[in-house]
Amino acid sequence: MKQPRKKRMMKSKNAHSNRQRTGIAVLAVMVAVFLVFVFRFSYLVVGGSADHVNLTERSKQKYTDDSTILARRGTIYDAIGNPIAEDANAYSIYAVIDKDYVSTTNKPLYVTNKKKVARVLSQYLSLSQKKILAYLNPKNKNAFQVEFGSAGQNLTLDIKNAITAHHLKGIYFTNTPSRLYPNGIFASHLIGQVSSSTKSSGKLVGTMGLEKQYNTVLAGKNGYKKSQVDSYGYKLDNRPSKTVKAKDGSNIYLTIDSRLQSYLESLMSKVNRKYQPASMNAILIDPKTGKILAATQRPTFNAQTQAGLGTVWRDTLVEDAYEPGSVMKVFSLSAAINSGKYHPNDYYQSGSVEIDGTKVNDWDTAGWGTIPISQAFTRSSNVGFVKIEQGMGKATWKEYLKKFGFLKKTNIGLPGEVSGSIQYKQPLDQALTAFGQGVDVSAMQMVQGLTAIGNGGKMMKPQIVSKIVNPNTGKTTTYKPQEVSQPITKKTASKVLSAMEDVVYKSYGTGSVYKIPGYKVAVKTGTAQIANPKGGYLTGDSNYIFSVAGMAPAKNPKYILYITMKQPGNMSEAAEKILSEVFNPMMKRALSSSDDSDATTDSTSEPITSMPSVTGKSVTSVQTTMQKQDLTTTTIGTGNRVVQQLPRAGEQLTSSSHIYLLTNGAMTMPDMKGWSKADVRELGTLTGVKFKFSGSGTVAKQSLAPKSVLNSKETITVTLKE
Repeated sequence: MKQPRKKRMMKSKNAHSNRQRTGIAVLAVMVAVFLVFVFRFSYLVVGGSADHVNLTERSKQKYTDDSTILARRGTIYDAIGNPIAEDANAYSIYAVIDKDYVSTTNKPLYVTNKKKVARVLSQYLSLSQKKILAYLNPKNKNAFQVEFGSAGQNLTLDIKNAITAHHLKGIYFTNTPSRLYPNGIFASHLIGQVSSSTKSSGKLVGTMGLEKQYNTVLAGKNGYKKSQVDSYGYKLDNRPSKTVKAKDGSNIYLTIDSRLQSYLESLMSKVNRKYQPASMNAILIDPKTGKILAATQRPTFNAQTQAGLGTVWRDTLVEDAYEPGSVMKVFSLSAAINSGKYHPNDYYQSGSVEIDGTKVNDWDTAGWGTIPISQAFTRSSNVGFVKIEQGMGKATWKEYLKKFGFLKKTNIGLPGEVSGSIQYKQPLDQALTAFGQGVDVSAMQMVQGLTAIGNGGKMMKPQIVSKIVNPNTGKTTTYKPQEVSQPITKKTASKVLSAMEDVVYKSYGTGSVYKIPGYKVAVKTGTAQIANPKGGYLTGDSNYIFSVAGMAPAKNPKYILYITMKQPGNMSEAAEKILSEVFNPMMKRALSSSDDSDATTDSTSEPITSMPSVTGKSVTSVQTTMQKQDLTTTTIGTGNRVVQQLPRAGEQLTSSSHIYLLTNGAMTMPDMKGWSKADVRELGTLTGVKFKFSGSGTVAKQSLAPKSVLNSKETITVTLKE
């Protein structure tokens, strides 16, 4: 049945209306989308960013190659311009083991012969073939590449080239800036260390010592080069590029005398090995200028190989505070004389004295009977200095402690320097400070105060940096000797020097062991108790800080040498005798270097020459030079260039001298058959390797075969036979 015509027309009209509405809706959506696009485009054009990304900058980055030009870190030199720390390139080696890593022609770019790689690399890295194969076959079978731990880092260019010459597939290198310390153990904590920056700058950053303190001066400023590239990263030659040159870091010249520093290191190492103290410090300073000529500590580390670096990070010369003991009597005597409160002809009963119910004893508790105050210093009598302090009064003595620079930093320019402290409330505290107990000082404060005695009453600031040279501008900043103050008169200084002479040359003096034939020396010895963390002081024959402060020539000192030794593990000799094994030869060497007419030698072999600096030279040329002088040389390592040497530059050579050359290759074990125990120990000093001895005489057997790779973490057993 057909619908009425009117109804059909209504239905058609509704359909048309629906289509019209749909069309309008679609058009509206299209207009809205268009407007969104227009708005978004306008926003991008005007704002220049999307999702917090700067599109202009992103475009620049895509079509700009921005490379960094590394600034060269400044060199640290000794007093006469020999490099102590300088820039070098180091390389790290890695191996690609992923078999999918191939060239465009499908040639393998991964390691194809692991045994060959292990055999070759074992010649240059401090790793065995077995260990290298273990690296090349990791547990993670999906690994793309492997590295070889610390043994594969800090490689020299010569080693890189030697490995590259073998054309090993899958072996690659990365280049990183590094630091070369050619002298090894050489004022290591004072000079410091660097590490690679974690930032993208690629710079080395000082982490301790002068490297840290002067990091901004040494670091320089990186430059850059910007070139325009296409979408594939290829440089567009017809487009301009921009280059900003790097500004290299400034060079720092120190006051250190390398010949004296090297000799001091040698002496300290020998005493440290023999007597095994918990720690030692030594500073040689010119009292007229405050220039530090040599300074070191034990434990220490080899700055080049980093052997021993984990033992102690502190620069104990400035960072450790301790009770100085009887060397402090130099200052209390000076204060008493200068203040007019010293009465040398007064007598007192030695042995012991009571203060507020506490007994204070002399080191010889029986004492020496009733003696004049003038003998208190020479005999190192604590009781005598209690009397001297009481005669001055607490205010006067405290004033002179400050005049001599105690209780505040010397500001020598080393990080972590301490100020020291004092207990001074009670009469007992005040009396104890007069002989170096109850007051904490640093070794640097002690030598600063001692310069006043050796320099006619004028106290000089310790100085380690002599000048800084900017290589970009040629500007030189020179640091002149700086007088801190004049705590005492010239007359007082002369009287104290005379008293220090008596310590050595009077029959009842405590320092006769420090006599040096041909020279007059002035000395004060010290023995300080060590505070017990649980209260009071430690007990036992070795639980002390033993020290000596000496000046020579006594009448007009050119040098002050201050040495401390804490808790020697082997007390087979008296503390004075142990310290004299460093003090006497060191002071004698210093005096001889400035006055050859009085120099004498204790060696049974006459010196034939002094050891030249051979670091940086080819092994072959050095061996040829030494052979012409009939000197024995031992080469350690597979490299062709010398990076460290023993004896150090400037040391005297005799016909029996043994010369060790550490090369830039992997450290390898020499054949030590027939070597003396001293020779083996010198090898340990150079390489950081530890040796264990059995028997006596010369080397008959060694636990590590010759030509094997040396590892500074292992201990090698050496058998000696007569």
